[in-house]
Amino acid sequence: MMRIDRIDLFHVAMPLIYPWRTAYGEDAAIHSVLCRMSSGSNYGWGESAPFAAPCYSPECAAGAYGVARDWLAPALAGKQVSSGQDLQNRLAVFKGNPFAKAVLDTAWWSLYCRTNNLALHAALGATREEVTVGADFGVMDSTADLLKAIGLAVAARFPRVKLKFRPGWDLPMLAAVRKEFPDQTFHIDCNSGYRLEDADLFRQADDFGLAMIEQPLAHDDLLDHSRLQRAIRTPICLDESIVSTDRARQALELSSCRWVNIKPGRVGGLTVAVAIHNLCQSGGIPCWVGGMLESAVGSGHCAALSMLDNFTYPPDIFPSSRFYHEDLADPPLELQTDASGVPSIRAPRSLPEPVPGRLQALTIQKTTITG
Repeated sequence: MMRIDRIDLFHVAMPLIYPWRTAYGEDAAIHSVLCRMSSGSNYGWGESAPFAAPCYSPECAAGAYGVARDWLAPALAGKQVSSGQDLQNRLAVFKGNPFAKAVLDTAWWSLYCRTNNLALHAALGATREEVTVGADFGVMDSTADLLKAIGLAVAARFPRVKLKFRPGWDLPMLAAVRKEFPDQTFHIDCNSGYRLEDADLFRQADDFGLAMIEQPLAHDDLLDHSRLQRAIRTPICLDESIVSTDRARQALELSSCRWVNIKPGRVGGLTVAVAIHNLCQSGGIPCWVGGMLESAVGSGHCAALSMLDNFTYPPDIFPSSRFYHEDLADPPLELQTDASGVPSIRAPRSLPEPVPGRLQALTIQKTTITG
């Protein structure tokens, strides 16, 4: 049992080395919300990065910050919180807003681990300490640039590559990539950029031997995904559609997908992420961990989560240097190689924390809630 004495919230904007382009738009900086949760002399850091605009999901960073500041944090400050589930129960009266809830949930887990001298992956129930990771590429200025970047990833022995896929950057791009790299494992991420009327396009994509097609249809859809999955051979992976354990249960009942991507921010935190992992494991649906280009604070949480058994596809966990000249947090996230020389991530023994000067420089707004 821990009394939550103080909650500090920070809305930050972290400039990217180059823009991140997807089906829903382009981001030059990642807007994120960080939380420092204190109990006595102990504290923990959490992070949730819903981006600047409500394009990936209905939430945005400024909105998540406001909801956490005005409603969620006051519901926890001064209270005894015994578990992640206890925290979720206290916040359940507030509908939706998983990114806002996630910043507090992840901070609670960090605080819990510091208080009890535990590694986060062990506290979540993982037994592994290392997993291989994948490479990802957004929409680039040209196919030639993309092929060059993929070539470097293949040479570095990344076991799989994810490609952003959107109208105007779709089948011709995919054909060029598969021609150049006939044996590499690829999957595409559509970020809700298509509708069921585009089923013929995905039937054509069947010919490219993809590992999966990630979130082809609307961000809040399960039914049309079920129909599309029956119409194509390639497994569908749901990402944006899975925002809670109930949504995951419904997706399994509808056979809407054959994979589930789990991002702690999108589902409401680590507590819910573990529950969805367990539900999918019981239902025979494998999972993998995604990220939102968080600082090393949030990436450290994702790395710990990815050690759970039913995460069987290499996760989206990137070294800090991939997107940032200087990470907000220290130590920055770095990749290693496993015994076979394949890029991997190890479970963090201690979680990264923001560097005070960097945090101050990147903060747009901040507040403190006490009990």
